[in-house]
Amino acid sequence: MRSLNQLGNDLYSGKTSFPFVGKRRLWFIIAAVLVIGSALVPFIRPIQFSIEFTGGSQFTVSGVTNPDQLIATEAVQSVVPGATTKVATVGAETVRVQTDQMTDAETRDVAAALAEAYSVDASEVTTSFIGPSWGQDVTRQSLWGLAIFLALTFIILALYFRTWKMSAAAIIGLVDVLVITVGVYALFGFEISPAAVIGFLTILAYSLYDTTVVFDKIRENTSEDGEISGRTFGESVNLAVNQTLVRSINTTVVAILPVGAILFIGAFWLGAETLTDISLSIFVGIIVAAYSTLFVAAPLFSLFREGEAPIRQRDQRVLAAREQAVASA
Repeated sequence: MRSLNQLGNDLYSGKTSFPFVGKRRLWFIIAAVLVIGSALVPFIRPIQFSIEFTGGSQFTVSGVTNPDQLIATEAVQSVVPGATTKVATVGAETVRVQTDQMTDAETRDVAAALAEAYSVDASEVTTSFIGPSWGQDVTRQSLWGLAIFLALTFIILALYFRTWKMSAAAIIGLVDVLVITVGVYALFGFEISPAAVIGFLTILAYSLYDTTVVFDKIRENTSEDGEISGRTFGESVNLAVNQTLVRSINTTVVAILPVGAILFIGAFWLGAETLTDISLSIFVGIIVAAYSTLFVAAPLFSLFREGEAPIRQRDQRVLAAREQAVASA
């Protein structure tokens, strides 16, 4: 059995090659199914947004001895029947309760009911309120941040690689990552918070980094291809992806390990909500980003370029020379 080093050498030399470009139709079909499925998930299971986006009232009960979430739900329902309630345990002695927007009187009554239900002093229950207009501002600023990020990314990549087609392929790969990651959030009922949005932007930056590394190698390979090259344009692109495959896998694994550790510590040990939200979005996004770079962005760039007349003509000459060599043998 080959070692990882031997596999890396074989991939770099072309002795071993995975058909990222050769089977791109299959990869594109899989990508389309994932994107469409992710886009349809919210219609089946609506995306859960945090209180920062939706607005509402929040109660934090500290020093509880029995952090049973059902106790909080029953306490809220006893004051405001039918109120939508989200209850979460933060650490071992704190319970967080989020509800619909309540009046001042209802807020005081719910706080008192929670204190009584959990047998704690009234001072152990803190309340806060987030208005719907603030949530709308957060949503609008998040969307603006995403739009500005994508626009700047397109311009910078187009200038760096000196071709808009490489930039367009990278942007489509980023959108693929974002849609699938949000779809995973909706499918498993994860809550999208401002911290999760920061995580989304972070994984887009990670995906962009990974794509840029692969595209740099693609540019190197394709720029070296002259009239005497024995490879078609698609084969040069595929070779570049294979040459950076081990590096992409290593980078992904190295990135996932600390993020997974933060996710575990934040969720199961410290009960830190912000750490959990950020690390969860990054953890999911890193895996999707690695897939998107290899199976979507790189093959898509090859598809964009193969239709150009000079590249098409050179590919035809390469294939004709290859057939002639086979016939002569």
